[in-house]
Amino acid sequence: RYIVANGMGGVKRQKQLQIHSMYHQPVLKNRRTLLERAEKFISDTYFTDCNLRGRLYGDTCPVESISYSMSQKRIPFLEAVKLNYEPYEVGDTFGPTWWTCWFKVSLRIPDSWRGKQVHLRWESDGEAMVWMGQQPVQGLTKEGEKICYILSECLKDSEPHSMTLYIELACNGLFGAGQGSMIAAPDPDRKYSVQKAELVVFNQEVRELLTDFEMLVDIVKLLGEGNQRGYQALFTANEMVNVCEPTNPSSFPAARSLALRFFSQRNGDSQHTVHAMGHCHIDSAWLWPYEETIRKCARSWVTVIRLMEKNSHMVFTCSQAQQLEWVRGWYPGLFSQIQDHAKKGQFIPVGGTWVEMDGNLPSGESMVRQFLEGQCFFKKEFGNYCREFWLPDTFGYSAQLPQIMQGSGITRFLTQKLSWNLVNTFPHNTFFWEGLDGSQVLTHFPPGNSYEMKGKVEDLVNTVKNNKDKGRANHSAALFGFGDGGGGPTQLMLDRLDRVQDTDGLPRVQMSSPDRLFSLLEAESSLLCTWTGELFLELHNGTYTTQAQIKLGNRQCEALLHDVEVASSLALCQDNTFQYPSTQLHNLWRLLLLNQFHDVIPGSCIEMVVEDALQYYQEIRSVGTRLLQVAGEALVAKGQTEVRGQRSEDKGPVVLNTLPWERTEVVPLTDGTTDQPCGLLLQVDGSVLMENGILRAVVNKDGCLASLYMVKTNREVIYDGWQGNQFVLFDDVPLYWDAWDTMDYHLQTRLKPVREVVRPIQVLSLGGLRGSVTFTLQISEKSTITQEIILDAMCPYIKFKTQVEWFESHKFLKVEFPVRVRSPEATYEIQFGHLQRPTHRNTSWDWARFEVWGHKWADLSEHGFGVSLLNDCKYGYSIHRNVMTLSLLRATKAPDANADMGSHQFTYAIMPHKGTFQEAGVIQCAYNLNYPLRLIDHAPGSNTAVWSAFSVSTAAVILETIKQVETLNCWVCS
Repeated sequence: RYIVANGMGGVKRQKQLQIHSMYHQPVLKNRRTLLERAEKFISDTYFTDCNLRGRLYGDTCPVESISYSMSQKRIPFLEAVKLNYEPYEVGDTFGPTWWTCWFKVSLRIPDSWRGKQVHLRWESDGEAMVWMGQQPVQGLTKEGEKICYILSECLKDSEPHSMTLYIELACNGLFGAGQGSMIAAPDPDRKYSVQKAELVVFNQEVRELLTDFEMLVDIVKLLGEGNQRGYQALFTANEMVNVCEPTNPSSFPAARSLALRFFSQRNGDSQHTVHAMGHCHIDSAWLWPYEETIRKCARSWVTVIRLMEKNSHMVFTCSQAQQLEWVRGWYPGLFSQIQDHAKKGQFIPVGGTWVEMDGNLPSGESMVRQFLEGQCFFKKEFGNYCREFWLPDTFGYSAQLPQIMQGSGITRFLTQKLSWNLVNTFPHNTFFWEGLDGSQVLTHFPPGNSYEMKGKVEDLVNTVKNNKDKGRANHSAALFGFGDGGGGPTQLMLDRLDRVQDTDGLPRVQMSSPDRLFSLLEAESSLLCTWTGELFLELHNGTYTTQAQIKLGNRQCEALLHDVEVASSLALCQDNTFQYPSTQLHNLWRLLLLNQFHDVIPGSCIEMVVEDALQYYQEIRSVGTRLLQVAGEALVAKGQTEVRGQRSEDKGPVVLNTLPWERTEVVPLTDGTTDQPCGLLLQVDGSVLMENGILRAVVNKDGCLASLYMVKTNREVIYDGWQGNQFVLFDDVPLYWDAWDTMDYHLQTRLKPVREVVRPIQVLSLGGLRGSVTFTLQISEKSTITQEIILDAMCPYIKFKTQVEWFESHKFLKVEFPVRVRSPEATYEIQFGHLQRPTHRNTSWDWARFEVWGHKWADLSEHGFGVSLLNDCKYGYSIHRNVMTLSLLRATKAPDANADMGSHQFTYAIMPHKGTFQEAGVIQCAYNLNYPLRLIDHAPGSNTAVWSAFSVSTAAVILETIKQVETLNCWVCS
């Protein structure tokens, strides 16, 4: 009928339909075959002889010559070009780890490549940087998907076809050189090689089409079988394979038009918006030393600059003033380019701190200085203060941070680390975080749970799916770029995001800035929830104890710089000719702040970093001690210091007290004597009785406290049938993150208490001003504890001066004090304050706090009575029910195989008290333990009368810091 009704024209139409159906048969909805077909079409493993991926590169040409030279040190370019270079063949090895190999590469581009995009393809182990015209121009790192340097976008006759360039190659990978695993100790003898060094024609049209396919395939996978939009992506990809002939570029536009039609189908108005920002988290030190970080910054950021030149809409966020300062000093040309792009709004400094510091262990004043140094740097070099605190990768966040942020002009906070929680899922992504004093900051956790996304469909889908504040917040951040070891964004990541700016089935995507994101969140913040108190990371709580020498150095240097500033300020007040050591203090503080980076002070770094950190502490001690002596001498010369037991004609030292209260302490003098009246000291049946009128202690021959008695209140402190000062050893084998984690199950491995006596208890000081005993215990065949237990006259606490020879493997040493106190919560000192945590394990949130952090003291109190545990360099605590535990030493083997091995000295103390810990002066006693009275030499005839500079009206106020105001015209520094 069709033929009859339509005549011969109908016959022609029917034949056309038959021909079309022969070559374009409809397929069943066999998702697997169509999906795998599309995957194989872009695979870099299968069918590369005939698929699209195999056409990404066209003609190739070897470089004319390569020569190389090795350098043990990291040297500037102008030194490198003067090295002696020898011929190099691709595949030859060089090294070892941490050396630098400089390559001199001569090349000539064939004239026949006119009109082509020409790349230098360089595939090597290690991290490389291309230098041309004495300037770094791009990073090349295989692990960071950067293996090509563009020589010409479209080769013209007028462009140079012959050139010589240099490639600086660091003999380490993006994540160091771990032997066997990423976090293992570095392999010092590893060899490296170049696998490819050639000129290639790069087919940009193929790259564009591959990106289209990749995004469609991922949409199919991520949206799932039950999603209509996923099937639309599947059939679009299949049609593209049908029309695309890899060997025929003229077929590409038809395939691309199909993809464009799909990507152009828009979302509804209510769709979630993802704010994409380029990002490159660079650890200031971790599995590589500080010096290598300088080059990581340069490699990463020069590559970012190249991307910005090609993509004017690109935005990149960059934190850590210290890293920018490094680049400013080592690569001034690059830094100038960074400043130019910052003015354009593309390169955005964020964070406001000197480094991305640990969020738990630095003191309150150190945290203030992080913001002080960071904000002043950003204002000076970029003309603006940061409005966002940026700390995506630290191991928990102190409850005091919101107040410190607010005081630094910052009202916004971004992190994501709590997505790592091992036990509980944090309930919010966008919320108000409230600190100890009620200060609030708007806080955002990117729901994609990463600070190094790749612009893939998975990142966008997860951002929407994981958002725990649906209905309250309709905007989220997506930080894209290789991170931790640097690397940063790639052109491919930008291309992926550009394709799906507004594509039905996915969230909207816009290249954005932190200010735009937070401004929109602020505008719709009325329904946001508030989280009060600390943001506790339920993981990595071994970092409160790992690398004890770093913890000791930090605490001591914080105290020393405090004392130098106090003494120098008072000297300046009394004599305006005194030269306040601003520059020296500035430099010393920056060293200290650098060591507070979140993989250094926690101890989760390689041995080379530990050595650098300890060297910096020694520099601070050396210079700081000299500055303190100079300031002290200036004070003594004016008669402005507090003196104990010294007459003006004496030649000996005088005593400087930098704390704002009077102190009655036993001070060892240079001849070994003491200057103040102790306690009664008796030996009975191998035990020792010590008493000073406030406390009475019975010390067993193994050093344990059989009794600790408060004389005036007739109250026993040690729990019935137990002993205090009991050393205990645990097995300490985490699931993976060795230096980072101690797992809850380690509590089940409590080995027998350490009680094997090597040297029984002996009286060291018979009493009078000080009573003390000493003893030595055997931990194992390799390790020992030697301790001096000290009770001073008029002192409300008993001290335990401890030396440990520590040579263990995956063991955890703690000391326990079971006390006669019952309370559902204990109190821990944090920065500028304290907070309470549960002593029970009712809920999973309570259980996850089996090991917590605190600073100089922790307290367990009931009504009218309590016990405090003080220390001079420890940060790890556990208070469960009535047992107060201080964590002393760990023995991890990765990433530092020798972590904590050797000698350790530290002091802790136990202080029972009546009333509250505030009424008993626990806070002041903890300061006394950490801030020693300083001995100042003075000239004969100096006026050394007792003098006090400050008084505080209430013990509830601590005068924490006295310093000269910063001279920079900066509100945050006033």
